[in-house]
Order: sequence, then structure tokens, then C-alpha cells
Amino acid sequence: MRIDKYLWCIRVYKTRNIATEAIKKGHVTVNNQQAKASREVFAGDEISVRKDQINYKYVILDIPLSRVGAKLVDLYRKDETPPETFDHLKLLRLAKEHYRSKGEGRPTKKDRRDIDGYLDDESYLEQLNNELE
Repeated sequence: MRIDKYLWCIRVYKTRNIATEAIKKGHVTVNNQQAKASREVFAGDEISVRKDQINYKYVILDIPLSRVGAKLVDLYRKDETPPETFDHLKLLRLAKEHYRSKGEGRPTKKDRRDIDGYLDDESYLEQLNNELE
């Protein structure tokens, strides 16, 4: 089975077109080699997929005949992604949410001044701490 079709069948990507684009961009490797969308995969092959800043690693257990349900995906692939990569993703999300909550829009003029002052010198931090106290 073609690698793009396989990734679509086991629900790594929502459409075959998205899977093909990811392969063209070099986000997918088979047995540590860059793959083309037309590459045939077989049971026992190792697939590495870079998606959403995570490097997923799968081992092909069997080839499905067509797209399978979400509950049956584990019959066709074994997920060998290290758990540390998910912890790294959580840290990235926390770092992004630290300053602004989702949906607050662009920074205000005051926010921008605070950011600029923070980046310029450390005495500004002392001034902000004194204002907060």
C-alpha cells in the first residue's frame, strides 16, 4: 500500500491530500529514509511523522484494506512515540499561554510598553515590582 494512503487509512491525516503534502515537505520518513507519496510500505516498516511539533514513530503491524475506525487503528500500527515529546508539547503550550490568554487579541499599547521595557533593561522590572506592591 502507498504510504500516503496508509497514513490516511490509520487516521494520522484527515485526507490523502494532506498526507501527500506532508510527505512532499519531508515530514515523513520510512525506515529513516525520506519517502515519496507513492512509496510502498509493508508490515514491519518504521514510519516517522512530524506533525504539530511532535515526531511520532510508528511500526506497521498490518496493512488495512481501507480506512479504519478510530478504535481499530491499533490493530494496524504500534505507536512508539516517546512520552517525553508530549511533555515538551505541554511546556510549549504553557509558555505561549503565559503572557496572554487565548482570545484576548493583540497587545495593547500599555502591554507593548511593558514588553519593550522588560526587554530593554532590568531596572524596569524593579519599577514594575514596586508598582505591584
